[in-house]
Amino acid sequence: MFCLTRQVRFAINAAPDSQLSTGATNGYAGYPSLTGLGHFFALDVAIRGELQTQTSYLLNIKDIDLAVRARVVPTVTGCIAAGQFTGGGIVAREIFDELRRELPGLRSINLHLSPFLSLSVHDSEHPMVRLSQKFEFSASHRLHNPSLSEADNRAAFGKCNNPHGHGHNYELQVTLVGQPDVNGVIVEVPSFERVVSETVIQRFDHKHLNVEVPEFATGKLNPSVENIAMVIYRLLKPKLDDSRAKLASVTVWETPKTWCEYSE
Repeated sequence: MFCLTRQVRFAINAAPDSQLSTGATNGYAGYPSLTGLGHFFALDVAIRGELQTQTSYLLNIKDIDLAVRARVVPTVTGCIAAGQFTGGGIVAREIFDELRRELPGLRSINLHLSPFLSLSVHDSEHPMVRLSQKFEFSASHRLHNPSLSEADNRAAFGKCNNPHGHGHNYELQVTLVGQPDVNGVIVEVPSFERVVSETVIQRFDHKHLNVEVPEFATGKLNPSVENIAMVIYRLLKPKLDDSRAKLASVTVWETPKTWCEYSE
């Protein structure tokens, strides 16, 4: 089974826009293009299925682009014009439903409201909607297993076993899943951010994890990116668990090339 993802970028401008009646001039930077102060979105569309025999395509990406321009852009434009984009959860679900009629094998959509905040709908979870927000913290750590010899630790962890530690600028993504209310709100984002800040960021930021964070300071838990993601998830789970939205997953990027997602 294959899964193809296409990202389509588009803008909703404040003034009436004639761009859709002409050809795309810059599909990479978004079409319609942003012409001033307006709204800019990126939409990830994931299609699942088997390859077509003649083309070896799962689906022609031009068909995805056309469906988004024809179905999604007018939907989002209408919602913004009517002031119905308060939370976005209902709109994300409408986008999924619109595209499912056009694109066979639609697996999920992920609407980026900013480079850091996104809403997604998965076929296996519909009508639930996911909200993901990114955060950052800086911390140092040492990868070390006290049950191993010094030589074995150096062999296992290399430079990361430096007795003085080393640091990372970590990126954290926290994902909730829930049922949007009548305004499309899954959770009040500022309140959600406050919980993450108080529970995780203040606890981890500019700390030596092996020394200052209790979960790792005992030496029983090695502060690998995998364990950091697990600890953060378990710290947040009781704080982000109400009748409408619950914690779905936590993803931690140690570097742009290395990250780990954790869920239970």
